[in-house]
Amino acid sequence: MRKHLFTAVIMACLAIVGGRAANIPFNVVIMGDSNTALGGDSCTVERGWTKWYREAVKPVTCISYARNGATWTNNALTRQNITENVRGAGNNNVIYNQVSRFKEAYKNGDQPEPALIIIAAGTCDAWFQSQRPEMYSLTADKAFKSTLQDLMMKKVNQVTSLAESIRFNCEILRESFPDARIVLVAPIETTAVGEARNLKVCNMIEECAKKLGVDVIRLDKECGIKCNNERIKKHYTVDGSNTSVAGAQLIAERMVELLNK
Repeated sequence: MRKHLFTAVIMACLAIVGGRAANIPFNVVIMGDSNTALGGDSCTVERGWTKWYREAVKPVTCISYARNGATWTNNALTRQNITENVRGAGNNNVIYNQVSRFKEAYKNGDQPEPALIIIAAGTCDAWFQSQRPEMYSLTADKAFKSTLQDLMMKKVNQVTSLAESIRFNCEILRESFPDARIVLVAPIETTAVGEARNLKVCNMIEECAKKLGVDVIRLDKECGIKCNNERIKKHYTVDGSNTSVAGAQLIAERMVELLNK
């Protein structure tokens, strides 16, 4: 009897770790920039890694709020806007507004409560750095020195560094969905920006994830899509930045593997 009970407990724990406990609907919410947006809101377009991730994991629901050109970083003109849909780095094309759209959809009953929230962004922060002039105004250490209460009293246009934008969004999500697992995904290398600029953004994402106590996946290190190879011959991307079907499949494969660790 004790042996059967022990086995049942272990199986239940494994199911919960994988987000698949019988009594916990495994709903996934995804946010991010261009390569994430390629899969479409319903995660069904083959050039986006979200399609192949959804097919491999088979969650109950998998909904993407990602948008082309989106950045983590806000600027002084950023405002809450849940309807705008632009390509490129507009003032309101930020993760914060994806979080806002997601929360509104949940409030309206159009979005089930997620067990897993994935945010895959950073390429456009490096790419459109000139439109985010205060991106590096705070280090990760300084961004996490203020109290949570002080941070959450700020308006979005007062949160203009990359580090504080990451913290701000993740804390909003944690407050609204305390049972969800949050995973930050640092982007692949891209020919659109120098390796040093991309690395700086990826390092910042990882630093903030550690301070927040959330999981982080470094696609720039783990995925195998290298900008030097893509400059010579495009295979995993169509233009050095946006994934081909092969690139989307590779990212999804690594995501599934790393998320299960």
